[in-house]
Amino acid sequence: MTPLEILTAAIQGQPAPRIPVFCNLLDQGARELGLSQREYYARGENVARGQLRMRERYGHDNVWSLFYVGKEAEFFGCNEILYAEDGAPNVADFVIRDWDDIERLTVPDDLTAHPAWHETARCLEILREEVGETHPICAYITASTSLPALLMGMDKWMELLLGGPAELRDSLLAKCSEFFQKEIAAYRAAGANVLIYSTPFGSTTFVGKKRFQEFSLPWMRRDLAPGGVARVVYYCGMAPFNDVIATVKDELDIHLHYISPLADLAEARAIIGENGLTCGVIDDIKLIHWTVEETRAEVERICRIGIGDRRRPPHFLFGTGVMPMAVPEANIRAMLAAAFEYGRLE
Repeated sequence: MTPLEILTAAIQGQPAPRIPVFCNLLDQGARELGLSQREYYARGENVARGQLRMRERYGHDNVWSLFYVGKEAEFFGCNEILYAEDGAPNVADFVIRDWDDIERLTVPDDLTAHPAWHETARCLEILREEVGETHPICAYITASTSLPALLMGMDKWMELLLGGPAELRDSLLAKCSEFFQKEIAAYRAAGANVLIYSTPFGSTTFVGKKRFQEFSLPWMRRDLAPGGVARVVYYCGMAPFNDVIATVKDELDIHLHYISPLADLAEARAIIGENGLTCGVIDDIKLIHWTVEETRAEVERICRIGIGDRRRPPHFLFGTGVMPMAVPEANIRAMLAAAFEYGRLE
């Protein structure tokens, strides 16, 4: 079976030789190609080749179309990105400097005609040609409630959210939700077949249960309504969200959940059960300092919880977070070797 078929089997609860194994190696592609971060992310061809080389080197199942999270701000006029050779690029130029800028903010009519999309489209074109029929191609899409942090900074967004005019807040969120709807449609049309819905405000660790129900949930529903939730993965960064899994399944119909390494995996697995995909995620911050033996032991623990009774398909995936550049090569190899070993199903 191909990795894409294995993922499909895990989602549907069909037999497969092993569980899917995801490893999110993003900025490592620049190092692999001998380029600076700025050079690497300047061209979609670089990102695609970096992803293909990472997958070839380590053997995991997935590739990414993601450049860096701040790239979404470029559609709104951000023209300065901060690059660091030991970490991910981020926004250095906020397009919303005061509340008056919110009214002037414009969502492009056609995202695919915007210059910010061109290199992403080229990356997806190459990935689709090379592995589109055989491997999961992941896209990262920021929820409407989190996108304002990329446009104005988290401090100003929290000020507006918690104490600013409700009409202005909702005007900004409506624009961000419109952008999300266009962006997820563009990624689907370009060949992405795993869509990571990044919604930190979807965790009650971040916003609390009352605000989740009254604020986050309605905006998430609005984000996802037009295109549906096929192959959409619920992801709250590394924040736990076990206490809202049932609500997300019932209210949003999302059944693929990327569980925080800070959460109780066994609890999450029990809540999701056989009606969805539980993605067990290793703590890749600790992975920086673990020994090879500690790494293998943690992978074994995650797989043991996730797979459970081997007599039936487990609806389970092994995955990582954002894999900092500081994670040693030996631990990446040990982690993936253990995931393939302990993730065997036949």
